Amino acid sequence: MISREKKQVILKDLADKLSRQQIVIFSDYTGLKVSQLEELRRQLRENGIDYQIAKKTLIDLALTKTGLDKIKAKELSGQIGLAFGYQDELLPAKILYNFAQANESLEMLAGLAGGQYLDSQALIELAKLPSREELTAQLVGGLAAPLTGLINVLQGNLRKLTIILKNLRPEA
Repeated sequence: MISREKKQVILKDLADKLSRQQIVIFSDYTGLKVSQLEELRRQLRENGIDYQIAKKTLIDLALTKTGLDKIKAKELSGQIGLAFGYQDELLPAKILYNFAQANESLEMLAGLAGGQYLDSQALIELAKLPSREELTAQLVGGLAAPLTGLINVLQGNLRKLTIILKNLRPEA
């Protein structure tokens, strides 16, 4: 049994995390072994993502307190864990998705990103998107490709001119 003071501390902590998050993902961890849950927490922690487990009533109170009551934890199935992403919207979804692929007991249920509700299918699609670095590399590659082609065309003409001049040179 959790004391009233402890519940207040948990509620305050949840509300603080919810107010600072870029994305929060609700997952059902029912059936995960303690070692698997610790591995998930380690992976998330290494990437600056908090993972917190709390009672559904406390989660709902914190959601209401922060104005993010588009999701009701009581309506979600299983035991609920929340992953809070503070800087990157994609990374928590990617880590949870990859972990769920390896551990069938974990399921992404729903999420909030920028105050918008995301269902499990939207979270999976979000997890499959390329990272910001990959998108930047693709953009730079796309911008560089026409310039590279132009340089190759210009160099080809210079090569041909060099070959022609070499053939015109009298043999010594």
